[in-house]
Amino acid sequence: MRFDIVSLFPEMFAGTLALGVVGRAVREGRVDVRFESPRDHGIGKHARVDDTPYGGGAGMVMRVEPLVDALEALATSAPRGEDGEPQVGHCILLSPQGNRFGQAAARSLAARPAVTLICGRYEGVDERVRAHADEEFSLGDFVLSGGEIAAMAVMDACVRLLPGVVGNPASLSEESHSPETGGLLEYPHYTRPESFRGERVPEVLLSGDHGRIAAWRKAQSVERTRSRRPDLAALTNSPCTSTPTEDGKS
Repeated sequence: MRFDIVSLFPEMFAGTLALGVVGRAVREGRVDVRFESPRDHGIGKHARVDDTPYGGGAGMVMRVEPLVDALEALATSAPRGEDGEPQVGHCILLSPQGNRFGQAAARSLAARPAVTLICGRYEGVDERVRAHADEEFSLGDFVLSGGEIAAMAVMDACVRLLPGVVGNPASLSEESHSPETGGLLEYPHYTRPESFRGERVPEVLLSGDHGRIAAWRKAQSVERTRSRRPDLAALTNSPCTSTPTEDGKS
């Protein structure tokens, strides 16, 4: 998979590309990342990438020309497919006005050979940039100082879904928001010690009874989703007929 990133600050990605799941995928050749800076396509002798907004108002707006020129430069230099045509990435504009990015979107993007991420800055981008994006995503109902952190989050969410990246692929089907669980939040996890400051691991997890454990985990997932994310619970098809107790009985 390839990520093409349009950013004024590509150096911000150094840690993400060197460490953790993404770093390992890059080292193993499973993921390739290319950068293009709008500054290299800036206007005039000072390579301007922003300007004051028409109609007045606070802050500066990223100009359309440097961003679109950066996109076109990435498209021109993209690797060629079997048909000889450039493999242009599916283009995502990262913006607080976009659709909320979720696990379904991560799976959809991870299935693509290439994804382009546009990282805005300042007050935002010229509205005409949106015509050059295929989708627009937001991490949530808050505003970041730029799209780079959002781009790193999108990359991480996608890369960990690629075949061979995560050591135990079965873990991907049991985690929060996975379609295999109906989008439920994941059940609680425990490990050693068995008792910590008087708080013990639930007895059911020590029983060795895999049927009881599976039932307890499912009930915990449903109850946790209902209590913490009722908006998600309303969308799931996993009824909970009883409230699970700590020892796995109901």
